[in-house]
Amino acid sequence: MPEHASARAALGLVCDPGSLDELPYGDREDAGSDGPLDWAGYADARARAAERTGERESVVAATATVGGTGTVVVAFDFGYLGGSLGRGTGDRVEAAHEHARRHGLPVVSLVATGGSRMQEGMVALTQLQRLARQSALTRAAGLVQIAVARDPTTGGGWATLGAGADITLALPGAQIGFAGSRVRPADTDPTAYGAESQLAAGAVDALVAPDALAEAVGGWLRLLAPGRAATLPAPVPGALGRTDLPDTGQEAVRRARAPERPRADAYLDAYFSFRRELSGDRAGGTDDGMRCGFGEREGRTVAYAAQCGTATTPAGYRTAIRLLRLAGRLGVPVLTLVDTPGAANDAAAERAGAGAAIAGLFAAVAESPVPVTSLVIGEGGSGGALALAAPGATWVAPDAYFSVIAPESAAAILKRPAEEAGTTADQLRLRPQDLLELGLVRGIAKRTGEQLFA
Repeated sequence: MPEHASARAALGLVCDPGSLDELPYGDREDAGSDGPLDWAGYADARARAAERTGERESVVAATATVGGTGTVVVAFDFGYLGGSLGRGTGDRVEAAHEHARRHGLPVVSLVATGGSRMQEGMVALTQLQRLARQSALTRAAGLVQIAVARDPTTGGGWATLGAGADITLALPGAQIGFAGSRVRPADTDPTAYGAESQLAAGAVDALVAPDALAEAVGGWLRLLAPGRAATLPAPVPGALGRTDLPDTGQEAVRRARAPERPRADAYLDAYFSFRRELSGDRAGGTDDGMRCGFGEREGRTVAYAAQCGTATTPAGYRTAIRLLRLAGRLGVPVLTLVDTPGAANDAAAERAGAGAAIAGLFAAVAESPVPVTSLVIGEGGSGGALALAAPGATWVAPDAYFSVIAPESAAAILKRPAEEAGTTADQLRLRPQDLLELGLVRGIAKRTGEQLFA
Protein backbone atom coordinates (compact mmCIF):
# COMPACT_ATOMS: atom_id res chain seq x y z
CA MET A 1 0.00 0.00 0.00
CA PRO A 2 1.51 3.41 -0.96
CA GLU A 3 2.61 5.60 1.92
CA HIS A 4 0.04 8.23 0.87
CA ALA A 5 -2.85 5.72 1.12
CA SER A 6 -3.76 6.86 4.63
CA ALA A 7 -6.00 9.88 5.05
CA ARG A 8 -3.51 11.72 7.24
CA ALA A 9 -0.66 11.17 4.78
CA ALA A 10 -2.83 12.42 1.92
CA LEU A 11 -3.76 15.52 3.89
CA GLY A 12 -0.08 16.12 4.57
CA LEU A 13 0.63 16.13 0.84
CA VAL A 14 -1.85 18.92 0.18
CA CYS A 15 -2.53 21.08 3.23
CA ASP A 16 -0.29 23.88 4.47
CA PRO A 17 1.67 22.76 7.56
CA GLY A 18 -0.10 23.49 10.83
CA SER A 19 -3.35 24.57 9.19
CA LEU A 20 -5.41 21.39 9.61
CA ASP A 21 -8.43 21.59 11.92
CA GLU A 22 -10.59 18.46 11.95
CA LEU A 23 -14.33 19.04 11.84
CA PRO A 24 -16.64 17.85 14.64
CA TYR A 25 -18.57 14.95 13.12
CA GLY A 26 -21.13 13.86 15.64
CA ASP A 27 -20.40 10.23 14.75
CA ARG A 28 -23.12 7.67 15.41
CA GLU A 29 -22.69 5.83 18.69
CA ASP A 30 -23.01 2.34 17.20
CA ALA A 31 -19.39 1.26 17.15
CA GLY A 32 -20.23 -1.94 18.99
CA SER A 33 -23.05 -3.01 16.68
CA ASP A 34 -22.99 -5.06 13.51
CA GLY A 35 -24.59 -2.23 11.55
CA PRO A 36 -27.97 -1.71 9.89
CA LEU A 37 -28.02 -5.26 8.42
CA ASP A 38 -26.81 -6.91 11.63
CA TRP A 39 -23.95 -8.37 9.59
CA ALA A 40 -22.09 -10.85 11.76
CA GLY A 41 -18.52 -9.75 12.44
CA TYR A 42 -18.97 -6.21 11.11
CA ALA A 43 -18.33 -4.60 14.50
CA ASP A 44 -15.13 -6.59 14.89
CA ALA A 45 -13.99 -5.63 11.39
CA ARG A 46 -14.48 -1.96 12.18
CA ALA A 47 -12.63 -2.32 15.46
CA ARG A 48 -9.67 -3.90 13.68
CA ALA A 49 -9.73 -1.16 11.03
CA ALA A 50 -9.76 1.51 13.74
CA GLU A 51 -6.82 -0.11 15.51
CA ARG A 52 -4.87 -0.41 12.26
CA THR A 53 -5.48 3.14 11.02
CA GLY A 54 -6.26 5.16 14.12
CA GLU A 55 -9.49 6.34 12.44
CA ARG A 56 -13.13 5.72 13.35
CA GLU A 57 -14.35 5.97 9.76
CA SER A 58 -13.09 5.75 6.20
CA VAL A 59 -12.87 9.52 5.76
CA VAL A 60 -11.36 12.44 7.63
CA ALA A 61 -12.89 15.88 7.08
CA ALA A 62 -11.20 19.11 8.09
CA THR A 63 -10.66 22.75 7.32
CA ALA A 64 -7.20 23.78 6.19
CA THR A 65 -5.38 26.20 3.97
CA VAL A 66 -4.01 24.90 0.69
CA GLY A 67 -1.56 27.27 -0.90
CA GLY A 68 -2.89 29.92 1.47
CA THR A 69 -6.54 29.44 0.45
CA GLY A 70 -9.08 28.40 3.09
CA THR A 71 -10.57 25.05 2.12
CA VAL A 72 -12.64 22.13 3.36
CA VAL A 73 -10.73 18.90 2.73
CA VAL A 74 -12.15 15.36 2.73
CA ALA A 75 -9.57 12.55 2.69
CA PHE A 76 -10.29 8.83 2.38
CA ASP A 77 -8.28 6.24 4.30
CA PHE A 78 -7.97 3.11 2.18
CA GLY A 79 -6.67 1.19 5.19
CA TYR A 80 -10.10 1.51 6.83
CA LEU A 81 -12.16 -1.23 5.14
CA GLY A 82 -10.77 -0.29 1.72
CA GLY A 83 -11.92 3.31 2.06
CA SER A 84 -15.45 2.01 1.57
CA LEU A 85 -18.51 4.25 1.76
CA GLY A 86 -20.90 3.50 4.59
CA ARG A 87 -23.49 5.43 6.53
CA GLY A 88 -20.83 7.02 8.72
CA THR A 89 -18.87 8.08 5.63
CA GLY A 90 -21.97 9.81 4.34
CA ASP A 91 -22.40 11.59 7.68
CA ARG A 92 -18.88 13.00 7.53
CA VAL A 93 -18.98 14.04 3.88
CA GLU A 94 -22.33 15.73 4.43
CA ALA A 95 -20.94 17.60 7.45
CA ALA A 96 -17.97 18.73 5.35
CA HIS A 97 -20.14 20.13 2.54
CA GLU A 98 -22.52 21.82 4.97
CA HIS A 99 -19.54 23.53 6.64
CA ALA A 100 -18.18 24.58 3.24
CA ARG A 101 -21.48 26.18 2.22
CA ARG A 102 -21.94 27.85 5.57
CA HIS A 103 -18.51 29.48 5.37
CA GLY A 104 -18.21 29.93 1.59
CA LEU A 105 -15.24 27.56 1.18
CA PRO A 106 -14.19 25.35 -1.73
CA VAL A 107 -14.11 21.57 -1.24
CA VAL A 108 -11.15 19.32 -2.03
CA SER A 109 -11.72 15.55 -1.96
CA LEU A 110 -8.71 13.23 -1.74
CA VAL A 111 -10.35 10.01 -2.86
CA ALA A 112 -9.11 6.45 -2.33
CA THR A 113 -11.93 3.93 -2.15
CA GLY A 114 -13.05 0.56 -3.38
CA GLY A 115 -16.73 1.54 -3.42
CA SER A 116 -19.77 0.97 -1.23
CA ARG A 117 -19.48 -1.07 1.98
CA MET A 118 -20.91 -4.57 1.52
CA GLN A 119 -21.71 -5.05 5.21
CA GLU A 120 -24.25 -2.19 5.04
CA GLY A 121 -25.92 -3.29 1.80
CA MET A 122 -28.35 -0.84 0.22
CA VAL A 123 -27.92 1.51 3.16
CA ALA A 124 -24.34 1.99 1.99
CA LEU A 125 -25.27 2.25 -1.68
CA THR A 126 -27.78 5.04 -1.05
CA GLN A 127 -24.98 7.13 0.40
CA LEU A 128 -24.09 7.84 -3.23
CA GLN A 129 -27.36 9.73 -3.61
CA ARG A 130 -26.56 11.58 -0.43
CA LEU A 131 -23.09 12.53 -1.68
CA ALA A 132 -24.49 13.56 -5.05
CA ARG A 133 -27.02 15.86 -3.37
CA GLN A 134 -24.38 17.48 -1.19
CA SER A 135 -22.20 18.04 -4.23
CA ALA A 136 -25.15 19.54 -6.10
CA LEU A 137 -25.95 21.92 -3.24
CA THR A 138 -22.32 23.03 -3.04
CA ARG A 139 -22.29 23.51 -6.80
CA ALA A 140 -25.45 25.63 -6.61
CA ALA A 141 -23.76 27.76 -3.94
CA GLY A 142 -21.10 28.74 -6.49
CA LEU A 143 -18.27 26.90 -4.74
CA VAL A 144 -15.67 24.93 -6.65
CA GLN A 145 -15.03 21.24 -5.99
CA ILE A 146 -11.65 19.67 -6.75
CA ALA A 147 -10.95 15.95 -6.56
CA VAL A 148 -7.69 14.04 -6.44
CA ALA A 149 -8.10 10.42 -7.53
CA ARG A 150 -5.62 8.35 -5.54
CA ASP A 151 -4.97 4.62 -5.78
CA PRO A 152 -7.50 3.10 -6.07
CA THR A 153 -10.53 5.23 -6.87
CA THR A 154 -13.33 2.96 -7.98
CA GLY A 155 -17.05 2.35 -7.62
CA GLY A 156 -19.40 4.96 -6.27
CA GLY A 157 -16.60 7.10 -4.87
CA TRP A 158 -15.32 7.64 -8.40
CA ALA A 159 -18.84 8.10 -9.81
CA THR A 160 -19.69 10.85 -7.29
CA LEU A 161 -16.84 12.73 -5.63
CA GLY A 162 -14.17 11.85 -8.21
CA ALA A 163 -15.69 12.11 -11.68
CA GLY A 164 -18.33 14.55 -10.45
CA ALA A 165 -15.88 17.24 -9.35
CA ASP A 166 -15.31 20.45 -11.30
CA ILE A 167 -11.59 19.72 -11.61
CA THR A 168 -10.28 16.16 -11.31
CA LEU A 169 -6.59 15.43 -10.81
CA ALA A 170 -5.09 11.96 -10.51
CA LEU A 171 -1.95 10.34 -9.19
CA PRO A 172 0.09 8.67 -11.95
CA GLY A 173 -0.51 4.94 -12.11
CA ALA A 174 -3.61 5.09 -9.94
CA GLN A 175 -6.35 2.54 -10.59
CA ILE A 176 -9.43 4.57 -11.55
CA GLY A 177 -12.79 3.40 -12.85
CA PHE A 178 -16.35 2.59 -11.93
CA ALA A 179 -15.68 -1.16 -11.97
CA GLY A 180 -13.39 -2.45 -9.25
CA SER A 181 -10.68 -5.02 -9.99
CA ARG A 182 -12.69 -7.95 -8.63
CA VAL A 183 -15.87 -7.36 -10.62
CA ARG A 184 -14.52 -6.61 -14.10
CA PRO A 185 -14.83 -9.05 -17.00
CA ALA A 186 -11.98 -11.53 -16.92
CA ASP A 187 -10.85 -10.68 -20.45
CA THR A 188 -10.95 -6.90 -20.06
CA ASP A 189 -7.98 -4.64 -20.81
CA PRO A 190 -6.62 -3.64 -17.38
CA THR A 191 -4.97 -0.50 -18.74
CA ALA A 192 -8.42 1.00 -19.38
CA TYR A 193 -8.78 1.39 -15.62
CA GLY A 194 -5.61 3.43 -15.13
CA ALA A 195 -5.14 7.14 -14.56
CA GLU A 196 -3.35 7.51 -17.88
CA SER A 197 -6.26 6.01 -19.79
CA GLN A 198 -8.75 8.16 -17.93
CA LEU A 199 -6.74 11.24 -18.90
CA ALA A 200 -6.77 10.19 -22.56
CA ALA A 201 -10.52 9.54 -22.35
CA GLY A 202 -11.22 13.05 -21.05
CA ALA A 203 -12.25 12.01 -17.53
CA VAL A 204 -9.23 13.49 -15.74
CA ASP A 205 -7.74 16.97 -16.14
CA ALA A 206 -4.12 16.20 -15.28
CA LEU A 207 -1.80 13.62 -13.73
CA VAL A 208 0.05 15.03 -10.73
CA ALA A 209 2.84 13.35 -8.77
CA PRO A 210 2.34 13.22 -4.98
CA ASP A 211 5.10 15.74 -4.30
CA ALA A 212 3.48 18.22 -6.71
CA LEU A 213 -0.07 17.95 -5.37
CA ALA A 214 0.11 20.92 -3.01
CA GLU A 215 1.21 23.24 -5.80
CA ALA A 216 -1.32 21.85 -8.28
CA VAL A 217 -4.33 22.01 -5.97
CA GLY A 218 -3.20 25.33 -4.54
CA GLY A 219 -2.93 26.78 -8.03
CA TRP A 220 -6.48 25.81 -8.91
CA LEU A 221 -7.78 27.21 -5.63
CA ARG A 222 -5.88 30.44 -6.24
CA LEU A 223 -7.87 30.86 -9.46
CA LEU A 224 -11.26 29.48 -8.47
CA ALA A 225 -11.78 30.31 -4.80
CA PRO A 226 -14.63 32.79 -4.10
CA GLY A 227 -13.78 36.44 -4.69
CA ARG A 228 -11.23 35.84 -7.44
CA ALA A 229 -13.50 36.54 -10.41
CA ALA A 230 -13.56 39.82 -12.28
CA THR A 231 -16.91 41.60 -12.50
CA LEU A 232 -16.32 43.21 -15.90
CA PRO A 233 -15.95 41.49 -19.29
CA ALA A 234 -12.51 40.13 -20.11
CA PRO A 235 -10.41 42.80 -21.86
CA VAL A 236 -9.73 42.28 -25.56
CA PRO A 237 -6.18 40.93 -26.06
CA GLY A 238 -3.76 43.06 -28.02
CA ALA A 239 -2.83 41.85 -31.51
CA LEU A 240 0.45 39.94 -31.61
CA GLY A 241 0.94 39.65 -35.35
CA ARG A 242 0.70 42.09 -38.24
CA THR A 243 -1.31 45.21 -37.60
CA ASP A 244 -1.65 46.50 -41.17
CA LEU A 245 -4.84 45.49 -42.96
CA PRO A 246 -4.89 43.25 -46.05
CA ASP A 247 -5.75 44.74 -49.43
CA THR A 248 -7.63 41.71 -50.74
CA GLY A 249 -9.63 38.80 -49.43
CA GLN A 250 -7.06 36.38 -50.77
CA GLU A 251 -4.32 38.22 -48.86
CA ALA A 252 -6.40 38.05 -45.66
CA VAL A 253 -6.72 34.30 -46.04
CA ARG A 254 -3.01 33.93 -46.81
CA ARG A 255 -2.03 35.87 -43.67
CA ALA A 256 -4.35 33.86 -41.45
CA ARG A 257 -2.87 30.63 -42.76
CA ALA A 258 0.77 31.74 -42.53
CA PRO A 259 2.83 29.36 -40.33
CA GLU A 260 4.49 32.30 -38.55
CA ARG A 261 1.20 33.87 -37.43
CA PRO A 262 0.85 33.91 -33.60
CA ARG A 263 -1.39 31.09 -32.34
CA ALA A 264 -3.47 30.57 -29.23
CA ASP A 265 -0.60 29.66 -26.91
CA ALA A 266 1.21 32.91 -27.71
CA TYR A 267 -1.93 34.92 -27.01
CA LEU A 268 -2.64 33.09 -23.75
CA ASP A 269 0.94 33.48 -22.53
CA ALA A 270 0.86 37.21 -23.28
CA TYR A 271 -2.55 37.70 -21.70
CA PHE A 272 -2.18 35.79 -18.43
CA SER A 273 0.44 35.92 -15.69
CA PHE A 274 -0.60 32.47 -14.44
CA ARG A 275 -2.98 29.86 -15.80
CA ARG A 276 -4.19 26.28 -15.39
CA GLU A 277 -5.76 24.09 -18.07
CA LEU A 278 -8.58 21.60 -17.76
CA SER A 279 -8.76 18.69 -20.16
CA GLY A 280 -11.47 16.53 -21.62
CA ASP A 281 -15.18 16.63 -22.32
CA ARG A 282 -16.15 14.12 -19.58
CA ALA A 283 -17.80 12.07 -22.33
CA GLY A 284 -14.87 10.01 -23.59
CA GLY A 285 -12.87 12.52 -25.61
CA THR A 286 -10.18 15.17 -25.73
CA ASP A 287 -9.08 17.65 -28.40
CA ASP A 288 -5.54 19.03 -28.30
CA GLY A 289 -6.70 21.80 -30.64
CA MET A 290 -8.96 23.37 -27.99
CA ARG A 291 -7.29 24.99 -24.98
CA CYS A 292 -9.62 25.53 -22.04
CA GLY A 293 -8.85 26.74 -18.55
CA PHE A 294 -8.61 29.63 -16.13
CA GLY A 295 -5.92 32.27 -15.82
CA GLU A 296 -4.93 35.25 -13.72
CA ARG A 297 -4.88 38.68 -15.32
CA GLU A 298 -4.12 41.75 -13.22
CA GLY A 299 -5.05 39.92 -10.03
CA ARG A 300 -8.40 38.60 -11.26
CA THR A 301 -9.49 35.31 -12.78
CA VAL A 302 -10.63 34.98 -16.39
CA ALA A 303 -11.72 31.74 -18.06
CA TYR A 304 -10.65 30.94 -21.60
CA ALA A 305 -11.50 28.64 -24.48
CA ALA A 306 -9.10 28.90 -27.40
CA GLN A 307 -8.94 27.13 -30.74
CA CYS A 308 -5.42 26.33 -31.94
CA GLY A 309 -5.86 26.46 -35.70
CA THR A 310 -6.95 22.88 -36.30
CA ALA A 311 -10.36 21.48 -37.20
CA THR A 312 -12.30 21.32 -33.94
CA THR A 313 -13.65 17.92 -32.96
CA PRO A 314 -16.88 17.20 -31.05
CA ALA A 315 -14.78 16.60 -27.93
CA GLY A 316 -13.28 20.08 -28.35
CA TYR A 317 -16.70 21.71 -28.51
CA ARG A 318 -17.91 19.73 -25.50
CA THR A 319 -14.81 20.73 -23.52
CA ALA A 320 -15.55 24.38 -24.30
CA ILE A 321 -19.14 23.86 -23.15
CA ARG A 322 -17.83 22.40 -19.90
CA LEU A 323 -15.58 25.44 -19.45
CA LEU A 324 -18.38 27.94 -20.13
CA ARG A 325 -20.77 26.26 -17.73
CA LEU A 326 -18.20 26.10 -14.95
CA ALA A 327 -17.22 29.74 -15.49
CA GLY A 328 -20.88 30.77 -15.46
CA ARG A 329 -21.53 28.96 -12.20
CA LEU A 330 -18.46 30.50 -10.55
CA GLY A 331 -19.14 33.99 -11.93
CA VAL A 332 -15.93 34.15 -13.97
CA PRO A 333 -15.89 36.12 -17.26
CA VAL A 334 -14.79 34.24 -20.36
CA LEU A 335 -12.37 34.99 -23.19
CA THR A 336 -12.62 32.94 -26.38
CA LEU A 337 -10.00 32.87 -29.13
CA VAL A 338 -11.39 31.81 -32.51
CA ASP A 339 -9.01 30.05 -34.89
CA THR A 340 -10.17 27.05 -36.92
CA PRO A 341 -10.62 26.26 -40.60
CA GLY A 342 -13.89 24.70 -39.48
CA ALA A 343 -15.38 21.84 -37.55
CA ALA A 344 -14.00 18.36 -38.11
CA ASN A 345 -16.24 16.80 -40.75
CA ASP A 346 -14.99 13.25 -41.13
CA ALA A 347 -16.97 10.11 -40.33
CA ALA A 348 -15.48 9.90 -36.83
CA ALA A 349 -16.72 13.41 -36.04
CA GLU A 350 -20.22 12.59 -37.24
CA ARG A 351 -20.30 9.41 -35.17
CA ALA A 352 -19.15 11.44 -32.14
CA GLY A 353 -22.08 13.86 -32.51
CA ALA A 354 -20.57 16.87 -34.27
CA GLY A 355 -23.89 18.59 -34.86
CA ALA A 356 -25.08 18.20 -31.29
CA ALA A 357 -21.72 19.35 -29.91
CA ILE A 358 -21.72 22.51 -32.03
CA ALA A 359 -25.34 23.19 -31.15
CA GLY A 360 -24.47 22.81 -27.49
CA LEU A 361 -21.69 25.37 -27.75
CA PHE A 362 -23.89 27.89 -29.56
CA ALA A 363 -26.37 27.48 -26.69
CA ALA A 364 -23.70 27.70 -23.96
CA VAL A 365 -22.40 31.01 -25.34
CA ALA A 366 -25.90 32.39 -25.83
CA GLU A 367 -27.02 31.37 -22.34
CA SER A 368 -23.84 32.36 -20.50
CA PRO A 369 -24.67 34.27 -17.29
CA VAL A 370 -21.20 35.88 -17.41
CA PRO A 371 -19.83 38.15 -20.14
CA VAL A 372 -18.02 36.44 -23.02
CA THR A 373 -15.39 38.35 -25.02
CA SER A 374 -14.15 36.89 -28.32
CA LEU A 375 -11.19 37.62 -30.56
CA VAL A 376 -10.69 36.02 -33.96
CA ILE A 377 -6.93 35.46 -34.12
CA GLY A 378 -6.66 33.43 -37.33
CA GLU A 379 -9.10 31.51 -39.47
CA GLY A 380 -12.79 31.94 -38.80
CA GLY A 381 -14.12 29.01 -40.73
CA SER A 382 -17.90 28.82 -40.91
CA GLY A 383 -20.16 27.62 -38.05
CA GLY A 384 -17.35 25.65 -36.47
CA ALA A 385 -15.72 28.98 -35.64
CA LEU A 386 -18.86 31.03 -35.09
CA ALA A 387 -20.00 28.71 -32.30
CA LEU A 388 -17.17 30.03 -30.10
CA ALA A 389 -17.75 33.71 -30.94
CA ALA A 390 -19.83 35.92 -28.65
CA PRO A 391 -22.67 37.79 -30.41
CA GLY A 392 -22.05 41.51 -30.13
CA ALA A 393 -18.73 41.06 -28.33
CA THR A 394 -16.39 39.76 -31.01
CA TRP A 395 -13.24 41.51 -32.24
CA VAL A 396 -10.88 40.44 -35.00
CA ALA A 397 -7.09 40.61 -35.33
CA PRO A 398 -5.67 42.31 -38.44
CA ASP A 399 -4.16 39.02 -39.65
CA ALA A 400 -7.39 37.05 -39.32
CA TYR A 401 -10.52 36.52 -41.39
CA PHE A 402 -14.08 35.26 -40.86
CA SER A 403 -16.15 33.66 -43.58
CA VAL A 404 -19.32 31.71 -44.14
CA ILE A 405 -17.07 29.10 -45.77
CA ALA A 406 -13.48 28.83 -46.99
CA PRO A 407 -13.13 30.57 -50.37
CA GLU A 408 -11.88 27.37 -52.05
CA SER A 409 -14.98 25.50 -50.87
CA ALA A 410 -17.23 28.38 -51.90
CA ALA A 411 -15.74 28.33 -55.40
CA ALA A 412 -16.28 24.58 -55.61
CA ILE A 413 -19.90 24.87 -54.51
CA LEU A 414 -20.46 27.59 -57.10
CA LYS A 415 -18.80 25.37 -59.75
CA ARG A 416 -16.05 27.90 -60.36
CA PRO A 417 -12.49 26.98 -61.37
CA ALA A 418 -10.02 26.68 -58.48
CA GLU A 419 -8.12 29.73 -59.71
CA GLU A 420 -11.17 31.88 -58.96
CA ALA A 421 -10.87 31.28 -55.20
CA GLY A 422 -9.22 34.70 -54.83
CA THR A 423 -12.07 36.49 -56.55
CA THR A 424 -14.52 34.52 -54.44
CA ALA A 425 -12.64 35.58 -51.29
CA ASP A 426 -13.16 39.22 -52.28
CA GLN A 427 -16.86 38.64 -52.88
CA LEU A 428 -17.24 36.99 -49.47
CA ARG A 429 -15.99 40.20 -47.80
CA LEU A 430 -14.08 38.31 -45.14
CA ARG A 431 -11.31 40.85 -44.39
CA PRO A 432 -11.19 42.45 -40.92
CA GLN A 433 -12.24 45.85 -42.33
CA ASP A 434 -15.11 44.21 -44.23
CA LEU A 435 -16.36 42.54 -41.07
CA LEU A 436 -16.23 45.88 -39.25
CA GLU A 437 -18.06 47.72 -42.02
CA LEU A 438 -20.76 45.05 -42.09
CA GLY A 439 -21.25 45.39 -38.33
CA LEU A 440 -20.23 41.79 -37.69
CA VAL A 441 -17.41 42.63 -35.24
CA ARG A 442 -17.03 45.31 -32.60
CA GLY A 443 -13.56 46.30 -33.70
CA ILE A 444 -10.15 45.35 -35.03
CA ALA A 445 -7.55 44.61 -32.39
CA LYS A 446 -4.29 46.54 -32.38
CA ARG A 447 -1.19 46.01 -30.30
CA THR A 448 -1.51 46.37 -26.54
CA GLY A 449 -1.59 50.07 -25.64
CA GLU A 450 -2.88 51.12 -29.03
CA GLN A 451 -6.52 51.99 -29.63
CA LEU A 452 -8.84 49.48 -31.26
CA PHE A 453 -10.41 50.33 -34.57
CA ALA A 454 -14.17 50.55 -33.92
